[in-house]
Amino acid sequence: MTPYRTLHADGRAHEYVDLVGRVGEARLRALPYSLRVLLENLLRHEDGDTVTTAEIDAVLAAADGEARPADIAFRPARVLMQDFTGIPGLVDLAALRDVFAARGGDPRQVNPGIPVDLIVDHSLIVDHAGAPDAMARNVANEYRRNAERYAFLRWAQGAFANLRVAPPGGGILHQVNLEHLARVVWTREEAGRTLAYPDTLVGTDSHTTMVNALGVLGWGVGGIEAEAAMLGQPLVFRLSEVVGVRLSGRLPAGTTATDLVLALTERLRALGVVEKFVEFTGPALEGALTLADRATIANMAPEYGSTCGFFPVDRVTMDYLAATGRDAAQLALVEACCKAQGLWRDPEAPEPRFATLVEFDLGTVEPCAAGPRRPQDRVALPAIPASLAAFSDRAAEHGWEDGFGDGAVVLAAITSCTNTSNPALMVGAGLLARRAVARGLTVPGWVKTSLTPGSRVVARYLESSGLQRDLDALGFHLTGFGCGSCGGNSGALAGEVAARIRDKGLVACAVLSGNRNFEGRIHPQARAGYLMSPPLVVAYALAGRVTRDLTREPLGRDREGRAVFLHELWPEAAEIEAVLREAVSPGTYRAEYATLFAADADWSALPGPAETRFAWDAGSTYIRRPPYFDALPAAEAAPRLAGARPLLILGDGITTDHISPVSAIPPHSPAGEFLAAHQVPPGEFNAYGARRANHEVMMRGAFANIRLRNEMLPGQEGGLTRHAPSGAVLSVHDAALRYREEGVPLVVVAGRDYGAGSSRDWAAKGPALLGVRAVIAESFERIHRSNLVSMGILPLEFTGGATRLSLGLDGTERFDIEALDEQAQPGALLRATLHRADGRTEILPLRCRLDSAYDRRVWRAGGILPFMLRALVARGVAA
Repeated sequence: MTPYRTLHADGRAHEYVDLVGRVGEARLRALPYSLRVLLENLLRHEDGDTVTTAEIDAVLAAADGEARPADIAFRPARVLMQDFTGIPGLVDLAALRDVFAARGGDPRQVNPGIPVDLIVDHSLIVDHAGAPDAMARNVANEYRRNAERYAFLRWAQGAFANLRVAPPGGGILHQVNLEHLARVVWTREEAGRTLAYPDTLVGTDSHTTMVNALGVLGWGVGGIEAEAAMLGQPLVFRLSEVVGVRLSGRLPAGTTATDLVLALTERLRALGVVEKFVEFTGPALEGALTLADRATIANMAPEYGSTCGFFPVDRVTMDYLAATGRDAAQLALVEACCKAQGLWRDPEAPEPRFATLVEFDLGTVEPCAAGPRRPQDRVALPAIPASLAAFSDRAAEHGWEDGFGDGAVVLAAITSCTNTSNPALMVGAGLLARRAVARGLTVPGWVKTSLTPGSRVVARYLESSGLQRDLDALGFHLTGFGCGSCGGNSGALAGEVAARIRDKGLVACAVLSGNRNFEGRIHPQARAGYLMSPPLVVAYALAGRVTRDLTREPLGRDREGRAVFLHELWPEAAEIEAVLREAVSPGTYRAEYATLFAADADWSALPGPAETRFAWDAGSTYIRRPPYFDALPAAEAAPRLAGARPLLILGDGITTDHISPVSAIPPHSPAGEFLAAHQVPPGEFNAYGARRANHEVMMRGAFANIRLRNEMLPGQEGGLTRHAPSGAVLSVHDAALRYREEGVPLVVVAGRDYGAGSSRDWAAKGPALLGVRAVIAESFERIHRSNLVSMGILPLEFTGGATRLSLGLDGTERFDIEALDEQAQPGALLRATLHRADGRTEILPLRCRLDSAYDRRVWRAGGILPFMLRALVARGVAA
């Protein structure tokens, strides 16, 4: 029986789970803090069914240095969503209401049972930049393009309980979560008492991990998993090892938190922390890192591959909560509850026991970037020119007398919650701009500059400090509050610049303060992308190219013709601190967040029908009733996988951007042709991400990334494949339709780290609608493996050293897996038969990556949506 105790904070009594009383103080101290939060969650929901003593004991075993496999049923306190992934999730719930009503149920039962916040932040496109009116024009375009989507959200606000929607312009969900939404300790009224418990969440974006900097345990999931959590389903996952990272020392002068996180990303990705918890410890947590620095590190957990990057609650946490304007009563509750439950980090206390402990000295960090194609590819500043040469196979810059050629920076974006949530980095960028302006430096005309911060607080302190004027002078005008270029919404390049890149086949570059730089993500014409701190974004914008070593070569010349070097412009830490003291206060945060969920004139002007069920428009090209419940079988049954053909054969590091792009929809693509056939002009195609509530567009966008390399078609890029046995080269969508007409099931074959990147459920939904029944890869990223299961796609891994290369697969093969229902058990070896085109056969053992009994139940049901429908129907029948 779970013991509860009572504490008093700010004059109120709260009941909490007594962790110490249940497990003992010594054992609790040995447990990593992230597992203590997980343990509290299990104890609070212990019911002898979904949560038993076996799961609780498995978590506690980590305190004894044991690794005990267990399936953990996690029930988060809340769900956080953004519009690209959140709108399709709410569309699914709207469709579920229809189906449930058709089966005699009350559609209002399809409703979130826990708090859900949706922040509209992904739809802003940087059409206009480098001008004082850029933001106003971008926002006007955003509302015009997305009127249907936003009207749907207005309906959802009224139709669903426990749902709040923050209209456009409030900031990026992760920065808003860090600065305002997260409570660290949550409360609810239950049976006449007030329960206090750790704030936990899942979010429909992989960078939900950012809030772990506050000691709030949370991570990214696909929209379909978030729907399950909203409807009361536990999120079941295999208990993770906890990798401890002991941080020591201090960052050298001239380095930033961005440099630190890029170094950590490189180190931890090489170590291999996929599907593991990472928890930070060590002396550097005392005074060497601010909470904002911790947030920069926690944000990029998806890039280093872990489920989360957790920092325990301590005095630094409390100082940040106070500095960002949190209520005094909440602060008192957080400190009292965390101390009572053993969740408070005392620097004098013994270090917890970790499965693995990694030492990292902050003093070894150097100024760096990551690129030109992956976040884990850290490169020191002097080595950036060589990294581009290796990427492009051209050893030297070529271009014209004006210097525009390979390596030209065509996009320079201060963007993304990763770094705009760190005031020191933003003030540093402003101070560097101020010094550059004082020396008379300007940004070359081919560079598109933009500033899209993650919260309105950033704009407030840049304006009040006068630094925005200096950024404006270099073209870094405010272009909106949202993800912008980090999410691929960079907008078009100037016509002359785009033409020169295209005509000369140049390797143009983007530099941004974001977290992802996969090929084709930031802009289709910027083949190379480098992640870096905001001050370095300004510096490389001034240089106009990445082919200079800015540690020893000038980035420009001043009014007198003298060379200007980066070290001359770089601000001192004391300068940054002085600005922060003057410009940032708790009142700034309270003022800017007071209207986060309030409707402005644009939002209020949208139609907001009050019906319980959504009125679908069959002619809409944005919002379509999804087909997942059509022709649903009466009983669960495992799919057949006989005579399956490879739809694609892909290499290592295939990201969810490769599988389901979010960027602009090209006119000459299956999705573009579909929209044109529905009288949508190319200028209104918008981005794939904005069309995610239309399955017709998104299934045509599956595997449509312009940089995708299908090994069935060597030397080609883009969404093409070869149909077998005809040999016809077709778009992936058209090939899938032909296979469907022929009654042929499909598989996708891939290398290592399949599905890295964003928590993009359409990277599973799209393939599922194309007829993909299994993905066979060397390894999977955590979120995407789960998303595949949630869409009824079976994840399988090569074993025994076999790979697509060692097997010599070319796309002419067929796969059979007999008795799939019996074989597909969690972690089992499946016996597959590989049929060659010449008639040879061989047995291929494949590891089943259904990781739990719950995974298997969901997969057999055809995915999480049919699974939830059956659960709702059963609940209604029982009632």
